[in-house]
Amino acid sequence: MTTTPKREVLISGAGIAGPTLAYWLHRYGFTVTVVEKAGTPRVGGYPIDVRGTAVEVVRRMGILPRLRQDHIGTRRFTFLDAEGGEVASVLPHAVAGNVEGQDLEVGRGDLMTALHTTVRDDVEFRFGDSIDTLDQGANRVDVTFRGGDRRAFDLVIGADGMHSRTREIVFGAEEWFHRYLGYCFAVFTMPNTFRLSRELMMWNTPGKAAALYATGGENDDLHAFLNFHRPEPPVGGLRDLVATTFAGTGWEVPGIVDAMREADDVFQDTAGQIRLPGWSSGRVALVGDAAYAPSFLTGQGTSLALVGAYMLAYALATNQDHTKAFAAYEQDTREFVTMNQALVDNGGATLFPATAHALERRNAKLRDLVTMPATTARPAYSALTLPDPLDHSRARSGGVAMSAFGFPTG
Repeated sequence: MTTTPKREVLISGAGIAGPTLAYWLHRYGFTVTVVEKAGTPRVGGYPIDVRGTAVEVVRRMGILPRLRQDHIGTRRFTFLDAEGGEVASVLPHAVAGNVEGQDLEVGRGDLMTALHTTVRDDVEFRFGDSIDTLDQGANRVDVTFRGGDRRAFDLVIGADGMHSRTREIVFGAEEWFHRYLGYCFAVFTMPNTFRLSRELMMWNTPGKAAALYATGGENDDLHAFLNFHRPEPPVGGLRDLVATTFAGTGWEVPGIVDAMREADDVFQDTAGQIRLPGWSSGRVALVGDAAYAPSFLTGQGTSLALVGAYMLAYALATNQDHTKAFAAYEQDTREFVTMNQALVDNGGATLFPATAHALERRNAKLRDLVTMPATTARPAYSALTLPDPLDHSRARSGGVAMSAFGFPTG
C-alpha cells in the first residue's frame, strides 16, 4: 500500500500564531513552510500575557518551564493623578484578572524565541520574504513570493497580524473588517531615569494616559506607552498627533514625549479589532490577529493567537477535507474569540477612562483593590477547553490515518 502524500501548508507570519500552528501541523504530519517578511526572527517587544487556556497550549508544546523562567513577575502597578500624586498601588493580578502563579507575563521576544526554537528544525522558514499573489485552483494554491519564487501548496494560512497581507489579498481591504475602539497609542523604549524595577507606573487624566513599564531592574530601559482617546480615527501620521495631544500636560509626561521623539523603535497605531464574518475562503484561512485581533486593550491577543493556532491544527488533523476542517475550527473557536473581544468597547477601556466621571469611578475601584484584592480570573480567559492532542496514528495528515512508522492504519 502507498499513502497519500502529506499535505503542504504555507503559513504567512512567524510571530506567535504562525510558529505555534507550524509546531502542531508538523506534529500531525503536515509539510510546513513559514514565510516571514522580517529578515530574522524578531526579538524584543512589549510585555505580553499568556492566560487561561493559552497556558495549557504552551504546556503541551513543552515550553512552559522555559517561559516560567522568563516570567517578568511585575511587583506592582502604581496609578498617578494629573499632578503625579499616587492614587493607588495594587498587585498586578488584581488589575489584569490574572491567576497569580499560573498565568504568565513575558517579553514578546522571549515567547517568539521559545516558539521558533521549538519548531525551527522541523519546518522550512523563509525570512525576508512575503506573499505577493495567491491564485486558488481546485486542488492547490499557486503562490508568488515577493522575492520572485513561485510554489504551490495545498493550503495557505494567514498568521500575519492585524494588518494582514493575506487577508487583504483574499478577503478584501482592512477597513471592511476593522472596528476602531476610540484610542490611539505609541510605544517605545527609553532610559530608566526613574529607577523603576519590575513595576508599572501609569499617569492618567480624562482621555489620556502615560505609562512606564519596567520589566527589568533599575539599569534596564523602560517600555514607555502614550495612549489617548479620540472618537474618530485619525487621518495622517500619528507621531506628531501624539506629541501635540500630550503637549502641556503634567507630571513627567513632557519628558516622555521628548524620549519618543528620540526613540528609534516607536510603534504607533490605533486600537482596534478585526471582525470577520468567516475566517476562511477556499483553501485559505486566517488565524490570530489576522482573523480576530482583540486589541491590546483586552490583553488577550497573544492568548487568542496560541489557542486559535492549536484549534486550527487540530481541525486540519481530524478532517482531510479542508472545508470541513475550517468550518470545525471556526465553530469550536468563535465563541471563545467573541467573549474575549467583548472585554472592551469603544472608548470604554477600564485602564484608560475617556471622561472625568469614568476616571473617578476607576480610581475608586483601584482604591478598593488595595484593601480587598480581586482573586478570580476573568471567565473569558478560560472559556474554551482544548481537545486532547492527537497521537500520530489519529492525525489524518495525508488522508489516511498513519501509524508512528508512516504505515496506513485504515
